[in-house]
Amino acid sequence: MDDIDAIAALQDPVRRRLYEYVAAQGREVGRNEAAEATGVARTLAAHHLDRLAEAGLLDTGSRRLTGRSGPGAGRPAKVYTRARDERIVSLPARDYRTAAELLAEAAEQAGLDAGLCAAARRRGEALRGSAAPCGGLDEAMEMLAARGYEPHLEAAGEAGGAGDAEAAAAGEGAAGAAAPVVRMRNCPFHAVAERFPPLVCGMNLALLEGLLGAGGPVRARMDARPGECCVVLESSKNNEH
Repeated sequence: MDDIDAIAALQDPVRRRLYEYVAAQGREVGRNEAAEATGVARTLAAHHLDRLAEAGLLDTGSRRLTGRSGPGAGRPAKVYTRARDERIVSLPARDYRTAAELLAEAAEQAGLDAGLCAAARRRGEALRGSAAPCGGLDEAMEMLAARGYEPHLEAAGEAGGAGDAEAAAAGEGAAGAAAPVVRMRNCPFHAVAERFPPLVCGMNLALLEGLLGAGGPVRARMDARPGECCVVLESSKNNEH
């Protein structure tokens, strides 16, 4: 199935809601969970999830959702995750990825990392404009969501995503747990970052530093993890001694 057909599969509103739910979880999702979360019948959810898998937008697998093993644990259930392959449609045809990879290769070979990061920081500042530095984790998540990063709050020992980021950060001190961070499930520069990780990840960090603004209550830092953006955000006050 080509990219146009794959993207066309999202035209159905139920199918799109199911895709967006699965993509937002960052883990395997079963049919029952997806149906309940999107408010549709399980049989309808199963139909649309399988259509999304046929279109190459979701990957499938199977596992026991009960968390048990052995007799009585139940049969493995079909589960879904967002596919890693990208789908891009441009009319007329364009090939910006090749241009980006060639520019990244030339910059890397010429040792232009510092210049690229400086340009990225200036671009971030220009995108922020005259606005004050980002006021907190909630504001940062809203800003990054609008730019396609798919941010989610991760508290100590768990993957976040729901709830108020500032409240979690405030409650951290009383509980004595590690401070929460904001991670991003999507890297907008994924294809080029895979080929030139130090160069592109450094550029991404500088861009976000410019967007957040210097001296504000949120800071960006590197903390690479497979399948996610290499940059995380945290409250700068957690780094004061």
